[in-house]
Amino acid sequence: MKKKIVKIASVLMLFFILSGNFAFADYYSSRSTLYYGMRNSEVVNLQNDLKDLGYFTYYKATGYFGSITRNSVKAYQRDKGLSADGIVGPLTARQIKADKVLKMAKHFWGIPYAWGGTSHKGFDCSGYTHYVLLLNGITIPRTSSAQYYEGTWVNKSDLKPGDLVFFTTYKPGPSHVGFYIGGNRFIHASSTAGYVKVSDLNSSYYTRHYIGAKRVI
Repeated sequence: MKKKIVKIASVLMLFFILSGNFAFADYYSSRSTLYYGMRNSEVVNLQNDLKDLGYFTYYKATGYFGSITRNSVKAYQRDKGLSADGIVGPLTARQIKADKVLKMAKHFWGIPYAWGGTSHKGFDCSGYTHYVLLLNGITIPRTSSAQYYEGTWVNKSDLKPGDLVFFTTYKPGPSHVGFYIGGNRFIHASSTAGYVKVSDLNSSYYTRHYIGAKRVI
């Protein structure tokens, strides 16, 4: 019980922090390319995102893409298997956004399942995916059946962390959704478990009920 209270308190604290000081990765949304020598608000967003992911080590965002930022980008790119050129183009921006989404998604681990729930007080499956993406500046429809028709189709063998995975469960068609997190696992608001949890995509149940994946990041 004590652990559950601590978990809920930490999530509530996260929510209030984000509500007051959350910077969207605008360079991702606008498909901007950021590189050494630039100075603008999108560099601020990049620096804040890299700081949140543990790469930008300066004590505050400056808005100037100097050597510290370039080295932070290169270190991130190397860790993610990207070309370490220190330039934030579409591939690097997409990876940063996906990492930010999944970090947020994992912060809500343990939050109770609630039918129709769309906030940190309680989620159903599509309320969870909708809410997490919305906090990261990405808007998708509210229900799993509508989310199923957003984004681009992805083969199961080509899944990347941040992709949405869909299942047919209590009714025909897409009735359950979660975020793929890598390693054949996904995080979702489970009505069976009663909370947000990580499950094995290759378990017998989810293998039988899997119907596809979409990429919205």
